[in-house]
Amino acid sequence: MNGIVHYQDFDELLGIIDKSPVKYNKRKIKKAYEFATAAHGDQRRVSGVPFILHPTSVACILADLGMDTDSLVSALLHDTVEDTAVTLEDVEREFGEEVAGMVDGLTKISKIQYTDREEQQAENVRKMLIAMSNDIRVIIIKLADRLHNMRTIDCVTEQKRRDKALECMEVYAPIAHRLGMKAIKEELEDLSLRYLDPVGYSEIEKELKLNERERNAFIEEIKKKILDKIGRSISNVTISGRVKSIISIYRKTYMQGKDMSQIFDVFAVRVIVDSISDCYNVLGVVHDIFTPIPNRFKDYISTPKSNMYQSLHTTVFDKNGIPFEVQIRTYEMHQTAEYGIAAHWKYKLKMKNQKKDSLEDRLTWIRKMLEIQSEAEDATDIVKSIKVDLSSNEVYVFTPKGDVIQLPYGATVIDMAYAIHSGVGNRMIGAKANNRIVPIDYQVKNGDIIEILTQKEGTGPKRDWLNIAKTNSARSKIRQWFKKEKRDENIVEGKSMFEHELKKAGMQFEDDDLEECLQPIMQRHYCNSLDDFYASIGYGGIQLWKIMPRVREIYTKKYRKPEPPQPITEERVSHKRRRVGSGVTVEGVEDCLIKFSRCCNPLPGDDIIGYITRGFGVSIHKRTCTNVPEVIEECEEPERWVKAHWEDEIHESFQSTLEIVCNDRTGFLADVTKELSAMRIFIHMLNSRELKDNQAMVTVTIEINDMDHLRSVMAHLAQINGIVSITRV
Repeated sequence: MNGIVHYQDFDELLGIIDKSPVKYNKRKIKKAYEFATAAHGDQRRVSGVPFILHPTSVACILADLGMDTDSLVSALLHDTVEDTAVTLEDVEREFGEEVAGMVDGLTKISKIQYTDREEQQAENVRKMLIAMSNDIRVIIIKLADRLHNMRTIDCVTEQKRRDKALECMEVYAPIAHRLGMKAIKEELEDLSLRYLDPVGYSEIEKELKLNERERNAFIEEIKKKILDKIGRSISNVTISGRVKSIISIYRKTYMQGKDMSQIFDVFAVRVIVDSISDCYNVLGVVHDIFTPIPNRFKDYISTPKSNMYQSLHTTVFDKNGIPFEVQIRTYEMHQTAEYGIAAHWKYKLKMKNQKKDSLEDRLTWIRKMLEIQSEAEDATDIVKSIKVDLSSNEVYVFTPKGDVIQLPYGATVIDMAYAIHSGVGNRMIGAKANNRIVPIDYQVKNGDIIEILTQKEGTGPKRDWLNIAKTNSARSKIRQWFKKEKRDENIVEGKSMFEHELKKAGMQFEDDDLEECLQPIMQRHYCNSLDDFYASIGYGGIQLWKIMPRVREIYTKKYRKPEPPQPITEERVSHKRRRVGSGVTVEGVEDCLIKFSRCCNPLPGDDIIGYITRGFGVSIHKRTCTNVPEVIEECEEPERWVKAHWEDEIHESFQSTLEIVCNDRTGFLADVTKELSAMRIFIHMLNSRELKDNQAMVTVTIEINDMDHLRSVMAHLAQINGIVSITRV
């Protein structure tokens, strides 16, 4: 599935079906194709190709995965209800309730529209989880739909490509990972990286192509050595070679400061055999032929990953000192590794005899996500759960009884306690790691034996645990405890916090008006009274920094009378501010001062909007800036907000601030300034401060040209040894 693939027609779909081991109802599939073709009529994609080629291409992806007839039918019909005159009742009447249910789930995922991009993404994910809980095939079809869109995304605008790529990286790829669909996950990530960092992507791609011939010869030699040794004692062996995905290489080169020679598993050989005992026999043979690298062996057969992935991984040296990885698994494990949840349909006849329902095991995380979303008062918490709790970076720790607990990288003993049971977390008073007392913020490591210390009549969790816990699942359970057990305390705490923020912002509501004024915010967070509102603030369900811009907007509309806009003239402002040259066009406003707001520092490439100030020209903001109202029409003086866009040619330079989190070490600041100097970047401000866990944060304000320039600078900085993250402020 690797590489850029475009469109596949119905004949190609029939060809895949004919070769598939799955028995399909071709009559039903053909009927769905004819139904969709008639519904879409002359509709075309942005690229100009007939629209029907998109659903047929999605169906081809699903057929390659071995999905069932109804999945293919739903894929062919998935855009009919949303984009044509066809109704859900029409689909149910022609194709049955099951297909209609899947089409309905897919339509709900796409249909929601919100003014705020983050909220829209969050609500889409919320609907997606609900649809998945009804029928897991909905998300598999959605993943295939998104994969094909990413394969054919070149025809849309650059900004839209980046937005979709980021959404894929943050939401859809982690879901594909948790469903065990490795091929889909890696292609989504590679395609996303192609648009998020085209320079980094092309450099790695070029490096891989340069060494392709030598790499293929090396892999063939390794395969022959292994096969010659095990072919005599183990039958039905399949050996194949692979190269690590571009995104995996990127994470280790650009984000961890390594070069290609330092990555041990760029080359990999996969050995597939019949039984588990054969797997361990092959492992012994591999270690006999080649020299194993210490601490590079992982046994995912005895300790499967959360997505049910099983395999033996070992990294070894050949006689020339070249490191490579060997993966050893059974054929059944291989199908699970490649197809993940889709293997349930492709091989469900074989799976009937299994003692344990592996499908149910794979879906436990969906139930956990649904628990979080049912308790969440802010939809964006769901996306955070996807980004953190479904991360592909995982650690495996043990309870004293030997039970394995899987947690995301960076998780603490608090997360461990709540992963065992909410009751254990609520009664926790401390923890031991490998029989030694550790602090409450101790981050668990692979192989740790963690003992949670509890007391029968515990005082419950502490409020600062919300800032220590890594997983949203743990934070959600902590908030629920405070919500249930400490309501009166939460009301007092929340009221004090809210009043403090009002005072700091210079706002004072009349007592009789307060509840009425806050009604829109309260409804959005499911609060029926002011006490509910204060309680939610007190236990952390409502975050003040998120709602205060909306509170300010309500206050201004209620208490401050609008002043008539004063004319903007060159004479009034030219002596106060320098005039910015060409770069931004403001609709309806000509020949006026344009300044860029410091609250968000917009750059060419950002979606922008203008605000007509009183006497100081037009202030340009990012559309996502917290000072820009979510709904312009509902704010005070909406006429002051005007459309603005970047011109084709921009001759200005702009300031941008970066926050760099790094492992604290001597000489790091010098390395940053040296790298920026080499790129001829002017530095306006540079400072640093210590963080916990032996880390530091460097804040630097630099002068750049546009977003592409900034991305290039960030990519070069990311190569510095010790970088943990780089964020644009």
